[in-house]
Amino acid sequence: MSIAKWTRGGLLAVALTVGLGACQSSAPPMEATAAQVEPGEYRLGPGDRMRIIVFGQEQLTGEFTVDGGGAVAFPLIGEVQARGASARELEGRIAKALASGYVKDPRVSVEVLTFRPFYIIGEVNNPGQYPYASGMTAVTAVALAGGYTYRAKQDSVIITRTIDGEKQERSAAPNTPILPDDVIRVPERFF
Repeated sequence: MSIAKWTRGGLLAVALTVGLGACQSSAPPMEATAAQVEPGEYRLGPGDRMRIIVFGQEQLTGEFTVDGGGAVAFPLIGEVQARGASARELEGRIAKALASGYVKDPRVSVEVLTFRPFYIIGEVNNPGQYPYASGMTAVTAVALAGGYTYRAKQDSVIITRTIDGEKQERSAAPNTPILPDDVIRVPERFF
């Protein structure tokens, strides 16, 4: 059952079902779902800004942005697909393209300078879009958004994240790491 479909009455029914031990769902319990929103290796996407260095080739070194189509326009080789790639994978793609007739044995380094933003909604004082910084957690995102409102449930948040090309919504603890493009919803408490 999706968290978004739960209603106040539905929560009582679920609590009774779990309390009776009758729930044999294939979905993991709410406490275990935080692991499913843990970040893996960062994947590039539109709006990410990076520094690409081709060692020994100053004219090919510079700052580049992933465009709306998910590509990076690079000198000599043209567009290189970056969407969904890690920085290491992009390094390999650029090196391979440069090695095919442009640069002998290219060594390439990619460093992300500016990440895509994350979004926070719900029971925070200043909901909206905020710049992502490496190592952020849900509670630091709440702090950036002006803190909790007096109605906020402070022991968990709902994180919507794209995993394997599919948007997934999960309950997570406040210390759960967040990623760019995440939508964090701070729910209202019921008591």
